[in-house]
Amino acid sequence: MGFSVNTNAGALVALQNLNKTNTMMNKTQSAINTGLKVASAKDNAAVFNIAQGLRADLGGLNSAKSSIDRAISTIDVAISAGEAVSDLLIEMKEKAVASKDTGLDADSRTALNDEYKELRNQITTIVDNAEFNGVNAVKTNAIVALLNSDGSNSLTVAAQNMSLGGSIVTVAAASSIGDSATASTQAAAIDASIKNVGTALSKLGSGSKRLELQKTFVNKLSDSIEVGIGNLVDADLARESANLQSLQVRQQLGLQALGIANQAPSSVLSLFG
Repeated sequence: MGFSVNTNAGALVALQNLNKTNTMMNKTQSAINTGLKVASAKDNAAVFNIAQGLRADLGGLNSAKSSIDRAISTIDVAISAGEAVSDLLIEMKEKAVASKDTGLDADSRTALNDEYKELRNQITTIVDNAEFNGVNAVKTNAIVALLNSDGSNSLTVAAQNMSLGGSIVTVAAASSIGDSATASTQAAAIDASIKNVGTALSKLGSGSKRLELQKTFVNKLSDSIEVGIGNLVDADLARESANLQSLQVRQQLGLQALGIANQAPSSVLSLFG
């Protein structure tokens, strides 16, 4: 090829190679800075799209985990309340059985009845205040937890209404043990209520166990998805570091090659010396 001062083909080739090296270096530096080999759609559109879909699934699972945690906490409060109600019923039974004694004097019977009423009223106080995040599962609110990433599956734990006079605690809100006959009637109602509360607590405990198992599964699934995303988009920093050093050498050599190529046209002057 002849000499030309208008077109320096060697310099153009050297510049193309240098630009290519600079582009590769920029990509490598980006991978080192972000820790990602696919940080945007322009790096790899298909992989980026897959990763974004997995990130969406992961976000949905995080919401499901929060929902399950709230549900578990709500059940924990309900179980604590139910256990307290059961303890109060046992104390009430003690007062009712004692009041069945026909030989009690009036003052002793009155004292027992007053203690009974205090225990009875405490059940209402506990049930009314056994609320978590606006849900009272020992009164009227069922507990609902989302189980998957899109919220299409859920678990409902039915409310166990332990209010006085209900189907579980059959003891009436105005009950008393003012005489032996009434005390005998209330003792029977209390016995039935204690059994009913035990059954209700078993149902709440079973719901809590299911939620705990689902929480464990969701945590494992989230970890697997997170690892999968990493496999798709995370950079191998050791490899990228080695690439960077290699590219830096190539860049220096490219600059030298471009400098040499740029000097070629000036050699034409020697022909006119």
